[in-house]
Amino acid sequence: MTVIEATAKSLQMNPDDLLRESLKVFIDQKLSAIEAEIFSIAKKHGVKDVFELDKRIGEGLVSEDEAYEDYFHLDYLEAERQKLKHAAENF
Repeated sequence: MTVIEATAKSLQMNPDDLLRESLKVFIDQKLSAIEAEIFSIAKKHGVKDVFELDKRIGEGLVSEDEAYEDYFHLDYLEAERQKLKHAAENF
């Protein structure tokens, strides 16, 4: 018996339902953590997304040296957020 099956049995749940619900919670928690990081970086630079940060850097309103790491991390986080949202839509 697998861990999922044993846990589902003890919770009196269908193993597929337990797995599905577990994945939903996992995705929601990861999405919340990523959105918190995005908010923090965006707030730090007074922007709402990586495109606006890029624009502000281009206009000289934000120092490229100051925002270099944040720019790439924000871009990565936004891509991860899209992946998680897409995964959540499949439930």
